[in-house]
Amino acid sequence: MRAMVFHGPSDLRYEDVPRPDPPPGGLVMKIEAALTCGTDVKTLRRGHPVMIPRVPTVFGHEFAGTVSAVGVGVRRFKEGDRVVAANSAPCERCRLCLARRPNLCEELLFVNGAYGEYIALPDRLVATNTVPLAAGVPAARAAFAEPLACALLALERAHVEAGETVVIFGHGPLGCLLALVAAARKARVLMVGRGGWRFERVRALDLGECLDASGTADVVEDIRGRTGGRGAELTVDATGQPDVWEHAVAAVARGGTVLFFGGCAPGTDIRLDTRRVHYEELTLLGAFHHTPEAIRRAVAMLESATLVPDGLITHRMGIEGVPDALELMARSAALKVLIEP
Repeated sequence: MRAMVFHGPSDLRYEDVPRPDPPPGGLVMKIEAALTCGTDVKTLRRGHPVMIPRVPTVFGHEFAGTVSAVGVGVRRFKEGDRVVAANSAPCERCRLCLARRPNLCEELLFVNGAYGEYIALPDRLVATNTVPLAAGVPAARAAFAEPLACALLALERAHVEAGETVVIFGHGPLGCLLALVAAARKARVLMVGRGGWRFERVRALDLGECLDASGTADVVEDIRGRTGGRGAELTVDATGQPDVWEHAVAAVARGGTVLFFGGCAPGTDIRLDTRRVHYEELTLLGAFHHTPEAIRRAVAMLESATLVPDGLITHRMGIEGVPDALELMARSAALKVLIEP
């Protein structure tokens, strides 16, 4: 089969590789749709020892498709079933899994291989994080399940309520998914980004109010001006930039919550106004990854069209176009690129 194979930082090759066989308890999926992700861009640039512990490996981790073969012992699925799979599976045995925090599993198993014609899913992933997909749901929409589950888990942890103002710093794909989830919970959404092609595309999608940070002298004061001087009940960083983390803290209202969704580079730090954190009872909340429950809720929302992220797909390409797709992502010239084998 043809696949895009990661050999190391900046080394991505379009190759013929053997079609996988189903492992015991696992299955093989024929991929109908895969999506690019900002994590792919970062991983291609510098590698990822957790998500990609061994090279070479087929790249990509957001996908949906059809079961083409099942391994010994598999009873939940059969050949021809449409399914969505997450990119990881918890062990269900460690301290954090038993504490109902499987996104922080101490032995989290990551799976890659979306940018190929077929992918083998191991037994643990099939048992915990592979979900049937209803007929009629486009595979391209279903492939949003993994990033959508990350956004769902984060905003559920932040306890977003109807009528609250949610400010999202960052207008990339995950910032947009966070906006869609917040809007579905009847919150007022204000997206903060910098002008350009992608910002105008997001504005046209009407995900919420848009604030061009490059067009204001003080973005925090502008946010406070739009919230009656209070600040927002919830501010979210979806950029992974330390200075934006600080803006998110500065723009939150008294008694509010700051959600650190975007991961900063290792070794970075931020400054905090400790008086505000203490006397205004700010909640500073980290958010990472997804859970099996969040994956299932994401699939259910996509199946019911409670949330429709189709407008985030700005380009379509074959597997051979993955390098160009990731380059578009790196230049902020795309939101999501649909890869169709």
